[in-house]
Amino acid sequence: MNVTIEENRSHPRLPDLLGAYHLVNQAEKGNAVTAVAELPAVYRGEAEDPAAVFTADTVLLATPAGADLPAGCVVLKAPREGRAPEIKRLWVAPEARRRGIAKALMAEALRRAAASGAAAVRLTVWNWREEPLALYRSLGFEAVASWDERPDLLCLEKTLERTAEKARETVREETARGTAREETARGTAREETAGPTDSDRVERLTPDEVRAHASAGLAALLVDAVDGGASVGFLAPLAVREAAAWWSRVADEAAGGTRDVWAARGPGGTLTGVVTLVRATTANGRHRGEIARLLVHRSARGRGLGYRLLATAEAHAAATGLTLLVLDTQTDSPAERLYRGAGWTAAGTIPDYAADPAGVPRATTLYYKRLG
Repeated sequence: MNVTIEENRSHPRLPDLLGAYHLVNQAEKGNAVTAVAELPAVYRGEAEDPAAVFTADTVLLATPAGADLPAGCVVLKAPREGRAPEIKRLWVAPEARRRGIAKALMAEALRRAAASGAAAVRLTVWNWREEPLALYRSLGFEAVASWDERPDLLCLEKTLERTAEKARETVREETARGTAREETARGTAREETAGPTDSDRVERLTPDEVRAHASAGLAALLVDAVDGGASVGFLAPLAVREAAAWWSRVADEAAGGTRDVWAARGPGGTLTGVVTLVRATTANGRHRGEIARLLVHRSARGRGLGYRLLATAEAHAAATGLTLLVLDTQTDSPAERLYRGAGWTAAGTIPDYAADPAGVPRATTLYYKRLG
């Protein structure tokens, strides 16, 4: 069955799904209530305002082919205090079950956890919930020492290195079969930016790695964005040399600890996307960061790579103590849909704030997201 997965903690359908989850869960525990308003406060808050409760987390929804609204959801909690990320609130509406929706949600949650660099992911499940428990075990989760002492609650964990190795084996098999991969060269760059594959992986770049890729893959991504009309601080045509010089300055900021850089790599190590997180340096702003230069090559779009890059930066920001993120983007641009879908809130619009690559002044919308 075809299922569309999206990240959106503000989706109007989400409160209904979470409310149904908690009502059933309370009934199974012998504490049945008839309405969301009667749930314990901690659960009621999730059902009434999930965008506020899960502000630092990844909320995924699944919509079956031909349906108008999502039929299932899952939450990937951001890692905190050195603990592995945790999967919570897996729920599929009863009328949509046994169609692979839960498995699709879990697969995407695991993929995003691996993309964020996590070595493992964990979850809890009541021992009487046989179907979810069978699903988790089929995905490689194993029982571990309990971190939650409630009776009848099982604690499970999955090591993600196995998932990464499986992806590498898949790539090798596809290569052996002669699977074609479209590659697009940009300027004089030695490193090519390849079309997306399931093996695209997101990883943090060291300052030296940023310098090494500045004149090749990173410059190609920036030039491609400007050529595609993105308002990212440059006018067209953008020379590779100018793009490389900008990334060299970014490498210096990374070395100084004020900017973090993540890149998405294709199967051959080629770069398909990038995002940076800039930390405020003023004494009264050290709780704040800015998402800057979220770029996905035009040949790699349409497969959720932008969401993965953004989620990785958000998770790292939360794990390192930041509580607020900000960004700005051209008003009515495709990027706005991504940010709104990922739970960002528009703070306001400034007319004629920045020129587009053609030099025409355009409005800019400011966004923010609370992480804690």
